[in-house]
Amino acid sequence: MRREWLLVLVAVGLAAAAAAIVYLSRPNTLTVAVGPQDGPEAALIEAYASALDRAREDVRLKVVRYGDVRDSALALQRNKADLAVVRPDVFLPENGLTLAILHDEALVIAAPDAADIDDIPALARKRLGIVVRHSADLPFLTNLLSFYDLVPDNRGEAAPEDNAAAEEAEAGHVVVVPLKVGEVTAALNDKRVDAVAVIASPASKTAAAMVHAVELGSPEHKIGFVSIPDGDAILQRFPELQAVTIPAGTFGGRPKRPDEEIKTVGASYRLMARGTVSRVAVASATQHLFEWRSRLAAAAPVAKLMKAPDFDTTVAATSARLPNHPGAVDYFEREQQTFLDRYEDYIYLFAFFGGTIGSGFAWLGQRLARKRRERVDYVLDRLLAIMGEVRAATQSEALDALAVEIDGLVADVVCYARERSIDARTVSALILAVDGVHAAIADARRQTGHAESRRTTRSRTARLLALDLPAAE
Repeated sequence: MRREWLLVLVAVGLAAAAAAIVYLSRPNTLTVAVGPQDGPEAALIEAYASALDRAREDVRLKVVRYGDVRDSALALQRNKADLAVVRPDVFLPENGLTLAILHDEALVIAAPDAADIDDIPALARKRLGIVVRHSADLPFLTNLLSFYDLVPDNRGEAAPEDNAAAEEAEAGHVVVVPLKVGEVTAALNDKRVDAVAVIASPASKTAAAMVHAVELGSPEHKIGFVSIPDGDAILQRFPELQAVTIPAGTFGGRPKRPDEEIKTVGASYRLMARGTVSRVAVASATQHLFEWRSRLAAAAPVAKLMKAPDFDTTVAATSARLPNHPGAVDYFEREQQTFLDRYEDYIYLFAFFGGTIGSGFAWLGQRLARKRRERVDYVLDRLLAIMGEVRAATQSEALDALAVEIDGLVADVVCYARERSIDARTVSALILAVDGVHAAIADARRQTGHAESRRTTRSRTARLLALDLPAAE
């Protein structure tokens, strides 16, 4: 093989190695579906995507906004996105695995102390106002009431003259009255509702405003909270819901509200990923999301409410009601994969087959070297054959023809050596063969009476073959 071809192969190999390094080190861009597009979750993900771009991290986000959280979850299930903001009680993608809980929303039910409503069953034949913030809030409440065999009676805005009808409602019926936060106090004062509910984060302004409005509409400004202690049983029937504990004093006040922790249920907004997304990319995305919480909170306060999913063991994490992504578990368990962990299978395979591949290249090199020597071997074989022919020649014309052929063979080898390298041992063998043939010709000429031998035979041979020596080195 020509030296130029070797250089070309080396250049191609280096280019392939450089391309592989660039390919493996390029940032992994993940498409994330966000809904609703004007919600706090969208602001959080946008801030996170911008922070990743500024830091030039190994994972980047391409944010695609949707009108509703159901649409973003559908985008994940239809493989139109790698990540998505999901509210499981609205729509749970079959291929969705949790990275992080962006925030929990709890069902908060408050009522004046005089209403004597301490638990959900006590709402039978009562009027429950609900501050609707999402289209899924009413289905959420309906499912919860059905667990206690309560039937919602959606009469809308119940007027005072409807009170008698509400009082006469069948046992097990609950009149559900949609409200706005600003209407809560008036609804309580006008006896249109007996209690008010909202599905929101306990630490949010919406939940605090609702509690304050109920307090203003209550006699002596004393209120109580409805506890839902059957959270575990409810989750067995509705696994997409979440058990939530509202700590004592969450809503402040003097005395504190509530005066003791409240058990309830709620929904969660989660960042989920398709199960087929690289666990390395998911681990990196989860790591930066939690490590940059305080940085993100400046642009999206909801970042303060983020938390990791609860799990005891790795097996429990991936087999929970709402399973977690293995990449996120790697981060939570501090078992993120290194470069060797990621590519160890390929390294082992390369090491295993490396010997075979190396032997193959060595065999190929030997074959190419043999091909390169074929011409020289032919010349050596012919010189040895000529030596026998010289001993058998009896006429000077035959000797002259053999001498001419020898000169042609020597010139051929010199031209060959200019293009290819020949080792020193081969050159020495050629010199000995040529000198031996010329010596045999000289002896044959003397024996045939032609004593004239060409003086320059040996020196000419040396001069011709000397052209090969630089290439041989």
